[in-house]
Amino acid sequence: METETHPFAPWLPANARLLMLGTFPPAPKRWCMPWYYPNFQNDMWRIFGYIFFGDKDYFVKPGEKTWRLDDIKAFLKEKGVAIFDTALRIRRTKGTASDKDLEIVEEADLDGMLRSLPECRGVLAAGQLATKVFTTHFNVKEPKMGCYTEFPFEGRTLRLYRMPSSSRAYPMRVEKKAEYYQRMFDDLFIK
Repeated sequence: METETHPFAPWLPANARLLMLGTFPPAPKRWCMPWYYPNFQNDMWRIFGYIFFGDKDYFVKPGEKTWRLDDIKAFLKEKGVAIFDTALRIRRTKGTASDKDLEIVEEADLDGMLRSLPECRGVLAAGQLATKVFTTHFNVKEPKMGCYTEFPFEGRTLRLYRMPSSSRAYPMRVEKKAEYYQRMFDDLFIK
């Protein structure tokens, strides 16, 4: 099995109050853009569009099955949202992006990311494997779906949020997923 290295640089705006962590991007053949949540079938950018603009297709490029990447980046920078993943290097045991088919060869530098984000107050673990990696690394109790667990990090008290997966494989409507995410954004004063 081939070992893959994460294809994207961490997105770490200095003003970030939230760090979103998935596990690892899908294979490039599934991308509609070269950035986080690149599969057009993934609902992450629909969730953001629905919450902040009342339109789940807000970030969709008109007439195309892709996202308006420059607008997404500008929006995340303005709102203070950082993104990376919990795995830096992986092997795909079955060629998919499913958590159950990923073997983590090297974890990302979670401590380094949090150190570089002095305003960060919350971490979103998007997916079961990302949650497991994070809770094991920081010895944190896994929160229930839609809830958070507080944990100390170098003089700060942070919250680890557990949200529904944005994958279409997770059987929940975008609008229902957005209800969970909205509570987290409200908690962190991201309006």
